[in-house]
Amino acid sequence: MGDLLEVRNLSLSFGGIKALQDIDLAIAEGETRAVIGPNGSGKTSLFNCITGIYRPTAGSIAFRGEPLLGRSPDAVAKHGIARTFQNLRLFHSMTVLDNLMVGRHLHFRKNFLAAVLRQRGEEIRHRRRCEEIVEFLNLEPVRKSRVADCAYGVQKRVELGRALATEPKLLLLDEPVSGLTQEEKGEFAYWIHEIRGRFRVAILLVEHDLRVASRLASRMVALDHGVKIAEGTPAEVQRHPEVVKAYLGE
Repeated sequence: MGDLLEVRNLSLSFGGIKALQDIDLAIAEGETRAVIGPNGSGKTSLFNCITGIYRPTAGSIAFRGEPLLGRSPDAVAKHGIARTFQNLRLFHSMTVLDNLMVGRHLHFRKNFLAAVLRQRGEEIRHRRRCEEIVEFLNLEPVRKSRVADCAYGVQKRVELGRALATEPKLLLLDEPVSGLTQEEKGEFAYWIHEIRGRFRVAILLVEHDLRVASRLASRMVALDHGVKIAEGTPAEVQRHPEVVKAYLGE
């Protein structure tokens, strides 16, 4: 398998603060890889660079062999990269199903006449795709409920479903199980595991829960203060002296 995403010598600075320093990272087709590290280590900054929210000060990012730097978040999404956020970004006044339909906007026809002539058929096709995701994530009981009226764990599933609705080739998950109960974490980890095979998507996830990250990822990257301090299997990374120091102190 070739590399789907290649990050090379990536650096990001905010004034005198170095958020990322010479980060190298690659993820292959169909792979699940985890990025770990304490708060402030640069994990979300890395995601923001990949998705076009931040413009790196140095380095390169390539997706499927094409450079991503300078592209807008919308253009990055059209290339096949979707993400979830640590702080949920949903349309709370809309229903669960309508939030998923928002994820389909990238696939609606751009030609106005074609849209007018095929509007009903196209809407049915997109809605059918969303209904498949609703079934997969066990959202049927709340599919017509306002997101604002749903429990936090359900909202996390809705955001995951909206990302899947874009039909990504690479899915970035930022703290996917944060704030969930132990039972919910187990269920969410199951869905993440199943996504790779069912939707044929590679996954890059940021996660504080090392048990969940180790269960899902074949390889792990550890950051601390914007620097990559370790890379390898979950067992290798968690035993690495620099990782132990970053999490536990001297």
